[in-house]
Amino acid sequence: MSRIIGIILIVVGVALAWWGFDIYDSASSQFRRAFDGETPWEAWAGMVGGGICFLLGLFKVK
Repeated sequence: MSRIIGIILIVVGVALAWWGFDIYDSASSQFRRAFDGETPWEAWAGMVGGGICFLLGLFKVK
């Protein structure tokens, strides 16, 4: 059961990181960063949360 949860966490982590990077690389985000230098919190939450889920999944699979 632990392996299944680990695989699910890996998949969710990759999806979250991809979503966060997609937001980070969007045109509206680039426009915002050009003028006020801020990155949307959704981008950071997706990338950091995805990385954490991915690492937790790796530890569960092993």
